[in-house]
Amino acid sequence: MHFNKILLDDKPNRRENIIMISVTRLDGKKYWINPHMIESMEQTPDLTITFLSGKKVVVSESAQEVIDRIVSYRSKLEFSRQDL
Repeated sequence: MHFNKILLDDKPNRRENIIMISVTRLDGKKYWINPHMIESMEQTPDLTITFLSGKKVVVSESAQEVIDRIVSYRSKLEFSRQDL
C-alpha cells in the first residue's frame, strides 16, 4: 500500500489519524502529500502537482498512478467512516 498513518495524538480517548499518499520526488526521496490539497496535476513529461497554496511538487509517478492512490485513499476513508 502507499498509505502512511500519522498519529497526531496518542491519548487513548482522542486519536486523530491522517492518511496521506506517498509520491517520489525526482531526487528519489519519498514525499507525503495530502490529496485534499491538490488543485491540479500536469504531465510534461514529469508530473507537476500544484496545491491549493500555490506550491508545486514535481514527482516521478504518472498522473494515473497518483489518481489511483487518491482513489484508494478515499475508499479507505469511506471504510473508516463505516467503522465508527
